[in-house]
Amino acid sequence: MNYGISDLSIIPVRREPAEKSEMVTQILFGEHFELIEQVENWSKVRLAYDNYEGWVDTKMISPIDEEFYHLLSKQLSAVANDTFNLVFQEKDYSNKLIVPGSSFPFCDREEKSFRIGEKKYFYQGKVTGNGSDDHIRDSIIEAALKYFNAPYLWGGRTPYGIDCSGLTQIVYKLNSISLPRDASQQVMVGEPLTFVEEALPGDLAFFDNNEGKITHVGIIWDRHKIIHASGKVRIDNVDHQGIFNVDTKRYTHKLRVIKRIITEE
Repeated sequence: MNYGISDLSIIPVRREPAEKSEMVTQILFGEHFELIEQVENWSKVRLAYDNYEGWVDTKMISPIDEEFYHLLSKQLSAVANDTFNLVFQEKDYSNKLIVPGSSFPFCDREEKSFRIGEKKYFYQGKVTGNGSDDHIRDSIIEAALKYFNAPYLWGGRTPYGIDCSGLTQIVYKLNSISLPRDASQQVMVGEPLTFVEEALPGDLAFFDNNEGKITHVGIIWDRHKIIHASGKVRIDNVDHQGIFNVDTKRYTHKLRVIKRIITEE
């Protein structure tokens, strides 16, 4: 087995091949990956979506062949948009609860079906993935607000728990834009802005620590407002100094740079 896909709602990805090792990210339903190493009951994987690497329990992997893997990598999967959704397999009465950002490979939008290998699934609700939204900045904010009050979880990418860069990555995925996984990687994308006042809804703001390392990211909403995951997904004030927590009335993150990822015509 050299390639796999998630046929489960969520697969935790760990730093080391052990249950007690920290979770660094999650594989959502329908996301595929390459297996690059194996140690006993653990497999090291490289995700096709963002090239992130980590260890997963081999029992949680649904194997796919190389041809199917490359076909998946060439096509733009539809993406589950609703906060919660159910998919069910053809000739199978079991349902799976999935989260936004899950991928539906080879999606038939009229029939509301998709395929994973030989399995045919049907879904309910809305999907995105055509990249043709004329109001993408509004759509990004709408997607981000769906996660409002979601608890912070290191390595999380779901409404059940999400970290700062997981939020930005999934919100952008819901709008057909791919971002790397970590804030330190995402900051390498896009064009920098000179002033906070130049920022538009959907631009990303990055924050560093005392050593100058990028440790936090959030989504600019309105002027001087930011949506970010810190304790929970919340809305705070932001200015040239950084994030001003509206509850504690103090600055919590030091602004490094604002990047524009969305290119206007």
